[in-house]
Amino acid sequence: MRGIRARLTANFMIVIIITVTILELLLIYTVRRNYYGSLEGSLTNQIKISADLYAKYFSDTSLKENVLYNVDAFWNQSNAEVEIVDKDGNIVMDSQGTIPSEKAAYNDIKDALMGKTGKWIGTLSGQKVMAVAYPLKAKDQIVGALRFISSLSAVDEDIQNTAVIFIAIGVVVVVIVGLISIFLANTIIVPLQEVTEAAQEMAAGNFQARSKKTHQDEIGKLSDTLNYMADEIVKKEQLKNDFISSVSHELRTPLTSIMGWAITLQNEQFQHKDMLNDGLGIIAKESERLTHMVEELLDFSKFISGRIKLQNGEINLGNLMEYIHKQLTPRAVRENVNFSLQYPRNLPLIMSDADRLKQLFINILDNAFNFTSPGGSITFQAKIQEEVIMIIISDNGCGIRADELPMVKEKFYKGKSSCSKNGIGLSICEEIVNLIGGRLEINSVLDQGTDVVIILPKGVILDG
Repeated sequence: MRGIRARLTANFMIVIIITVTILELLLIYTVRRNYYGSLEGSLTNQIKISADLYAKYFSDTSLKENVLYNVDAFWNQSNAEVEIVDKDGNIVMDSQGTIPSEKAAYNDIKDALMGKTGKWIGTLSGQKVMAVAYPLKAKDQIVGALRFISSLSAVDEDIQNTAVIFIAIGVVVVVIVGLISIFLANTIIVPLQEVTEAAQEMAAGNFQARSKKTHQDEIGKLSDTLNYMADEIVKKEQLKNDFISSVSHELRTPLTSIMGWAITLQNEQFQHKDMLNDGLGIIAKESERLTHMVEELLDFSKFISGRIKLQNGEINLGNLMEYIHKQLTPRAVRENVNFSLQYPRNLPLIMSDADRLKQLFINILDNAFNFTSPGGSITFQAKIQEEVIMIIISDNGCGIRADELPMVKEKFYKGKSSCSKNGIGLSICEEIVNLIGGRLEINSVLDQGTDVVIILPKGVILDG
């Protein structure tokens, strides 16, 4: 989690630093522009006033005469360095006393001599300055240009001081928001860390551990999913243990009988033929029972692993039901159960796997016989309803408890009734129905009976 925390915090800090840096640059640029704009506006206003004074009161005499006799009369209100340029571009007066011999080649002077207000920022005598030039007119004729020059040292110093303040504020903001980002990262990391710890406990075998849900977000959903998975594992583990216990009991009973009779029959003094026949009969019957249980387990394993493939062919459903009815009638007579068969004569042919359908029907009927007392009844019937075929197996046996009904089709589930076996019979039925593409529904009322409905899909019907 340290890695995720560090990455989240680093990502937050990168975004914060980039944002603050951009804002700082924009603020410093804006301050610089305002300072320079303010100075430019001040120089422009002053130079325009001076140029207007010249045009009104000094334009009657020539520029050179005004420079000689009225040199400070029209610009003495400004603290800037002043230069006067004639119309040929020669500097004829400089308030600092320095007059270059060559013509002035600055863009601001050229603009002023063309009748516009010129501006120039650059280095003059080793110092950064701002210059504003404005035309001097006499009788609407440009006779020269007036130029105000101001040093930018003080302005740049003010800008630098302001930038330092902004940078200091930015650093404070980055630190504060960085601390907040660590807190925000923890709001993600801490719940994730709790989920990870719970998952590690579950991985170590403690399926009683639970992840605490703190928020209704993706981590909350992950927590719910993890807890649900743990509940399902505990549930399946319990079902597996019950299954193993049930199968162990089921295997122990026939094995005990087989072993007991085998030891008895090995006795050399054993001479009773009737007892010998009984013993061999019991051994054969219990061996058949073991074989049936092993076949069930093998079938269940194949269904779960997806290795069962249907061998589809045309099936006369009525004939199949007649065959199963004849096969189980002796058992019904032996157990004193009324076993009846009902189906319409116009049952259509279907396309399915006859062996798997037989296995499906016999498994459900076997359950019905197991849970029906002597004197009870079992009905095996088929119906055509809304273009589907419904196979209904009904009994008036002991029924299924309401709290057990949703679980009877689950793998390894063994009911609390003494008639319950290893808990895989209905699981196999459910797998067969799913493989066919149909639906298996169970309705039951305790002490009244059970109805098992097998709905075959439309796709299996060939005609009718």
